Amino acid sequence: MKTVFRQSMTVLSLTTLGLSLSFVFPVLLFMDRLYYETNSRGLRNTARLVLSSLPAERLQGYFEKGGADSPGTWMAELPAPYRLTLIGRDGAVIADSRSSGETLPNHGERPEVKAALEGNEGSARRSSESVGVELLYAALPVYDSAARIAGVFRLSAEVPDFRQRISGAALSFLTLGGGLFSIALFLVFLFSRSLSRSFTRLAGIARSVNSPETFRQLINSSRLMSDTEECISLEKALKSMASELNARIETARAEGRRLEAILDGMSEAVFAMDEKLMLHMVNRQARTLFGIDGDTGSLSLLEATRSAELEEIAESVLAGNKPDEQEILCHTSSVQRRFRVFASSLGRPDVLPAAHAAEGPGASAEPPGGVVMVLGDVTRLHKLEQVRKDFAANVSHELRTPIQVIKGFAETLLDSPLDNKEQIRHVIEIIEKNSRNMENLTNDLLSLVSLEDRERSRPDMEETDIGQLFEEAAGSVRFRAEEKKIDFNLRCPPELSAKLNGALVAQALVNLLDNAVKYSPPSSKVFLEAEGKDGELLISVKDGGIGIPAEHLDRIFERFYRVDRSRSHDPGGTGLGLAIVRHIALLHQGTVEVESHAGEGSVFRIRIPLSPESRPGSDAKIQTAGW
Repeated sequence: MKTVFRQSMTVLSLTTLGLSLSFVFPVLLFMDRLYYETNSRGLRNTARLVLSSLPAERLQGYFEKGGADSPGTWMAELPAPYRLTLIGRDGAVIADSRSSGETLPNHGERPEVKAALEGNEGSARRSSESVGVELLYAALPVYDSAARIAGVFRLSAEVPDFRQRISGAALSFLTLGGGLFSIALFLVFLFSRSLSRSFTRLAGIARSVNSPETFRQLINSSRLMSDTEECISLEKALKSMASELNARIETARAEGRRLEAILDGMSEAVFAMDEKLMLHMVNRQARTLFGIDGDTGSLSLLEATRSAELEEIAESVLAGNKPDEQEILCHTSSVQRRFRVFASSLGRPDVLPAAHAAEGPGASAEPPGGVVMVLGDVTRLHKLEQVRKDFAANVSHELRTPIQVIKGFAETLLDSPLDNKEQIRHVIEIIEKNSRNMENLTNDLLSLVSLEDRERSRPDMEETDIGQLFEEAAGSVRFRAEEKKIDFNLRCPPELSAKLNGALVAQALVNLLDNAVKYSPPSSKVFLEAEGKDGELLISVKDGGIGIPAEHLDRIFERFYRVDRSRSHDPGGTGLGLAIVRHIALLHQGTVEVESHAGEGSVFRIRIPLSPESRPGSDAKIQTAGW
């Protein structure tokens, strides 16, 4: 990945190297050309000097005779670097100071010779065919007495190559150039690092928006290393923008935390999802009800709730873009609950409402950006409503039978002869029995109402001897037990006592003992036991009666609930005894539970805290089990 430092360092280094090379090569070419032009000018001056020192008449005669006469020793006296060549008007070589008598080719086409034959001074540089080295040539025209060109006087010399001449100074030159280039690279490095640090700091300011601590450190730190006006202005603008953005982010986070706290404080379950029904917000109640743990970003509504009905409601809202409200049954954590579901679409965040208004009523609606769903648990309300209906129906049913019996026998009594005392007595006894049943029913109903009222205002509690309480309860039921030859076995530590309402607990024990006597076979035993254990008073009533089938254990503490409706009136009960026991346990912040199996008897237990004040709330639970 490219960085500002690496890119600027590379570009500036290559630019410096390119500029250096673009300067060095033209200079070398210019020096090479100047070197050869200087030597050519010097060679022409030398040629003019040598030509002027020769006898003109003798040289003219030499050209006129075509080289028949020897030019003499003056050619051999030339210095070693120079070579003298005499060329006729036809380009033929008349004499050469370095030829050994061999025939030289015609030089008429040589550029310096052609220039001299035209009356000008000529010069050239090339490799000599006869000598085999590179020479500089200077050619001068030679005139006869009639001022005509008689031939060409050419002087040549071997000049060392320019690269050879400067090779001695190459090391010094390269050292100087390398040093200058290193200095340039160091300056480029400093500039690139300064530029990189400036951009790194600016990027750090931009990234620090999500980290308040880092943001404060950068805002309060010194200015950029670069003092350029542009960088300073950019930093100020970035700091201002980052400060405003940081403030907005903090505000948004605070609003998010406030919204999360509000949603988590709701008793309803809330789901928010996108158009693909992928969850992006779930409140605490929803997590608790549906057992959702961890991140919900990768969960769909169906995966989180395992409810096809909820998915259908969400899809319906997405398709129609209209709120929907339904009541459904849903399984949550192995418990079936009834929810009132309200679902509504979430508008896209990138579409402004004003834009839709401007499009007019005929414009096509944007698809919703998601769905928000609120689930209110109405299981308890629905159950209470059902209990109310059942209670009204049960009360009507329980009262209907004795009323009809009383009415029927009253009519019979009116139609019977007055002298039949036996029949009149029998009818009156039936009427009295049914009226007593009605009285018991109304008394139990009044007891339940009184107990429910006391749940709001706790009854008076006092230290009570549990053994004495057992004797009172057993004494109330002993007469009926003796009729069936049932023995009571009371077990209670003599020092055991608890702070409770003795009258209410005694009523609960009477109800449990009465049921034990009713549903136990003759000549059996009923056990009434108490003990203090783990900070609570445990009272149990055990019988060897017909027992309770497992499917009825969860409902036997409901009002008017009977295991066998066909035998509901045989023992003469009202169906409210166990409901009263449950309410008395609730008043003492305790629990009531039952263990039973059909044909093996039952055990009812009441658990009351020895220090009720230490246990908050009054929502006692019912525990059931088979044994």
